[in-house]
Amino acid sequence: MQKIIFYKGRKRFSLEVKRCNFFGKFLGLMFSRRETAKALVFDFKNPCKKAIHSFFCVKFLAVWLDKENRIIAKKVIEPFSLFILPTRMFSKLIEIPFNKKYSKVLETLLK
Repeated sequence: MQKIIFYKGRKRFSLEVKRCNFFGKFLGLMFSRRETAKALVFDFKNPCKKAIHSFFCVKFLAVWLDKENRIIAKKVIEPFSLFILPTRMFSKLIEIPFNKKYSKVLETLLK
């Protein structure tokens, strides 16, 4: 599946992501291997402000999006972080693992 992200209102790029079901939202990137981990998208029906954690996860970039797929927050998440919460309400969360497959996307987002 492809997801389009708008970045600073000008840049557009496409990112291959795996949509997570209810059980997938619980697991996320837990127990994934760094080089084989896939980017995950979590869709929420209504805007929310839910916390995430990174127990048993690889290092990843969390990107919170609004309904129009505009980035409202992003943060590099280190393994074993307990409570990560964005400052604003969001409709989607994308977890992008730090591996070779996503290196160009990560470079663009971390500028």
